[in-house]
Amino acid sequence: MLSALRDRLGGLGEWLTRPAAPCLYDRQLVWIALILMVTGLVMVTSASVPVATRLTGMPFYFALRHGFFLICALVIAAFVVQIPLERWRQLSVPMLLSSILLLIAVLVVGRSVNGAARWIPLGIFNLQPAEVAKLSLFIFLSGYLVRQYHQVRESFYGFIKPLVVLAILAGLLLMQPDLGSFVVMFVTTVGMLFIAGAKLWQFLAMLAAAVLGIALLIIFEPYRLRRVTSFMDPWEDPFGSGYQLTQSLMAFGRGDWLGQGLGNSIQKLEYLPEAHTDFVFSVLAEEVGLLGVTVVLLLIFSLVFKALLIGRKCLQSRQLFGGFLAFGFGFWFAFQTLVNVGAAAGLVPTKGLTLPLISYGGSSLFIMATAVAILIRIDHEQRLAARYGPAEETDENDDEQE
Repeated sequence: MLSALRDRLGGLGEWLTRPAAPCLYDRQLVWIALILMVTGLVMVTSASVPVATRLTGMPFYFALRHGFFLICALVIAAFVVQIPLERWRQLSVPMLLSSILLLIAVLVVGRSVNGAARWIPLGIFNLQPAEVAKLSLFIFLSGYLVRQYHQVRESFYGFIKPLVVLAILAGLLLMQPDLGSFVVMFVTTVGMLFIAGAKLWQFLAMLAAAVLGIALLIIFEPYRLRRVTSFMDPWEDPFGSGYQLTQSLMAFGRGDWLGQGLGNSIQKLEYLPEAHTDFVFSVLAEEVGLLGVTVVLLLIFSLVFKALLIGRKCLQSRQLFGGFLAFGFGFWFAFQTLVNVGAAAGLVPTKGLTLPLISYGGSSLFIMATAVAILIRIDHEQRLAARYGPAEETDENDDEQE
C-alpha cells in the first residue's frame, strides 16, 4: 500500500513539474473565457435576486435563465470551434445579408423595451439582431480586406466600400435606436482598416466626419442630449436624469478596497436600475471592491491581449483572414468593455452595451461565445500552419469586385 501511495505521489509530482506537451489550441484563452462566464453567472445571480423576486416571485428566475444561456453558449462554442476559417470566409456575405434582414425585421416585429425596439421575441429568449450584425460585419470585413488587400492600401475607393456597408447598418441601427452598437462597429471597423494599412489622411477625414455626425445625432435627439448632460454632472439632477449614474457611483463608493461581500450589495435592492444587465459591473464593484474589479478587468484585458497576439501571429504567417478577424475581435471586446465600465464609473455617457461574457442576456452571451470559439479556431489553424508548414493565404482574388 505504501508503494502504491509513493507511486501516486511521484506521478503527481511529475505532473506538477514536467511541462505540458505542446498543444494545438490556446488553453489559457479557454480558461480566461470560462472564468469570465462563471464570474458573470455569479454576479447575475447576486444582482438579479431583488428584481426577479418582484417581477416573478422566483428569486433565482434570471439566474436560472442565465445558467441555461451559459450552457447553450458552451454548446454553440463547441460546435463553432469545429468550423474551418475558410467556411466562415465563404459565408461572410450571406451572413451580412441575413443580419441586414434581421435589422429590418426588428423594426417591424421587434419588442420595445425602454423606448427602443432592439429585440425579436423567440420564446425562450429575445434575439438582439445588433449583436449578430457585429459578428457578421467583422467576418465580412475580414474577408473583404483579404480580397481587396492592395486596393484598400492604395486607393480611396477600396477604403470607402466597407464604409458604405457600415452606413447601411448604421441607418438601420439608428432607427431602433441603438447608437452604442453603431459606435462599437465604427471603432472596430476603423481599427481593422488601420491594421490593413489604409492611408492616414483617410482615417482623419473619416474620424472628423464621424465625430461631427455623432455630435449632430446627440444634439438633435433630446434623450441623447440628456444622457450627455447628466453624465457631465449627474449630481445636478440626482433624482431625474442623473439618477442611474449617481446610484452606480454610490455602489463604487461602497465597494471600497475589498467590497461588502457577495450578496451584500444595497444598490441592487431596486435602487440601481438594470443592475443585472447594463450595470452589473457596479454591483460587482460594490460586492468585491477594487480588488475584484481589478481582477475582472485584468481577465478581460488578457482576453483582448490574446486576440491581438493571435492576430499578429496570423498576419506574420500570411494568414490574413484569421489575422484581421482576430484583431477585429480584440478591438470589439476592448471597446465594448471600455464603454460598459466607463458608463458604470461615470467616465462616458451610458450606452446600453453589455459587459462581454458577464452581463445577463442570451444574445450577447451566444455571440460573444461564438467569437471566442472562432478566436480559438484561428489560433488552432495558426499553430497547425506553424507546425506542419504554412498554407500561405494570398490575395489572389484582388481583382474580384465587391
